[in-house]
Formats: sequence, C-alpha cells, structure tokens
Amino acid sequence: MPPPAARADTATTYAARDHARSMAGTVAEAMPYLPPSAYPGVPAEVAPSHLVWAETVAGGGYTTLTVAAGTVLQLTDLEGDACAHLLLYLADASWERLNVADTTKVAWQGYLGAGHQLLSDQGRALATIVEDTSGAHDAFCGTSTLARNTQRYGDGSPQGPAPAGRELFTLAAAKHGLTRRDLPPSVSFFKGVRVDPASGAFTFTGAADPAAGARVRLRAELPLVVLVADVPHPLDPRETYTCSRLEVLAWRGTPTVEGDPLFSRTPEGERAYRNSAAYRALRGIEVPA
Repeated sequence: MPPPAARADTATTYAARDHARSMAGTVAEAMPYLPPSAYPGVPAEVAPSHLVWAETVAGGGYTTLTVAAGTVLQLTDLEGDACAHLLLYLADASWERLNVADTTKVAWQGYLGAGHQLLSDQGRALATIVEDTSGAHDAFCGTSTLARNTQRYGDGSPQGPAPAGRELFTLAAAKHGLTRRDLPPSVSFFKGVRVDPASGAFTFTGAADPAAGARVRLRAELPLVVLVADVPHPLDPRETYTCSRLEVLAWRGTPTVEGDPLFSRTPEGERAYRNSAAYRALRGIEVPA
C-alpha cells in the first residue's frame, strides 16, 4: 500500500513552516491563552494583569502547572459535565504530596467543601478550598483506570476516545520527572459521591443542579505542582464516555495567614497552617503583602 500523499500546504519544509505560521491567532475550544490577561473570561474581581494562567481543558484532556504560594486556582465546570481530578505536589520536594486519607481524617470530614484543607502526610496544608459553588465532589474513589475504561468504553488509553484519568496523570507527571509510582489517590470536583451510613457503600450523586458554571477556588499554601485530569468519574453510570470542558484560571494571591478567618477555624487546621508557614520560613519563601 503506497504512503498517503502529502498535503499541498505541507509538502515541503517551507510550505509546512508557512502553514504553521498561518495558524497564529487561531482560537480553539480547548487551549491555553497567552498572555493570560487576554482571556475573555477573567473574573470581574481579578485584575487582568494578576492572572498568571488561563486555559480551557477538553473533556478527556489534562493540564499541569506549577504555582507559587498564595496563588488562587479556579476550576469551573463550563457546560455542566466536567469532572476535575486533582493531584498536588510540593514544587521543590515532590515526595511530599496530596494525602487524601489525612485530608479527610484530620478534618473529621469526608466531604470536600469551602474551608477544607488539602493536606500532605507531613501535616502541612498544601491548599485550601476557599470557595465552592458546586458541593458535588469526591475524596473517596480516586480517578479512572486503563483497565476499567477499556472494559466500560472499549479503550482507556490516553490517545484513545475514552482516556482514563490515571493514564493522563501519568503523562502530566512525566513532565515533572515523576512516574506512575508517584501517583497517589486523587480528589475530584463537580461529581459527588456519598457513603451509605449503614452499609458503607458508595452512591454516585452526580453534578450539582445547576451544574454549568459551578466553580471551586483553591488557595495554594505552598509552591505546588498541580495535575488536573478532566475525565468522567469512575462511578458515573452512563454507558457513554461523557465529560465536558473545564476552565482553569490562576492568579496571584496570599497564603492563609494568622488573622484570616480560616486560620483558626479548627485546632487541627491551625496546626496545618502553622506547619506550612514554618516550611515557607525555612525555605525563604516570601509571602506577598
């Protein structure tokens, strides 16, 4: 079988270069915006010059970014069927990372919401949920796997039509020198799960109503590597792979410090914030005024 004929506009190196340059300024439904200040959806209360990242992630896609301490990360379910699976790592010591067990245990609360800290296993607050208009989240089930997605949808590979969250996390982690062994359990936003108090069984509750436009804001308490995979929740009962776009914005802010209402909200939470403050002080990480 002969090789396919080259397209006329890419048949030569010069033609390919000219074609690539002609694509400058093209806007797609899912893409990062550079500079971020050019993004048309900057929140009204955020100065465009303070926006440090703006991206729309396709359903079945992923993104990764490294943020400074104090950065506010906003995740928005644009059309109502996103499911944002999240992992966090200390940017300068990636062995310290999100620990879902401590995140729920230390808070005495398994259901994520505003005021909930995302903790490492060192007792430090990596991030805080500072705003939540959805309430439909999950800290129990993690993300989807290649085997399960292949069984359910026919193909769970990252380049296939039904990418699994763990496979996308593997790609995202590799960009930071991390491997599959560095992937702990994740949390997810915009699709809820509840635990039956009698049987302990998980019940998938789906999205909030209304779901479109629901958002979660997280405040980075330390410099973080952030991995996000936008894939269907593993308990989503629908037979088809269903996941819509996710908006990811980040802007400059300040970590939670003494005097903030969240700082002393609980004794356990205050200890986690003090541990994070001590880490920043030891590493010489300056807190913006």
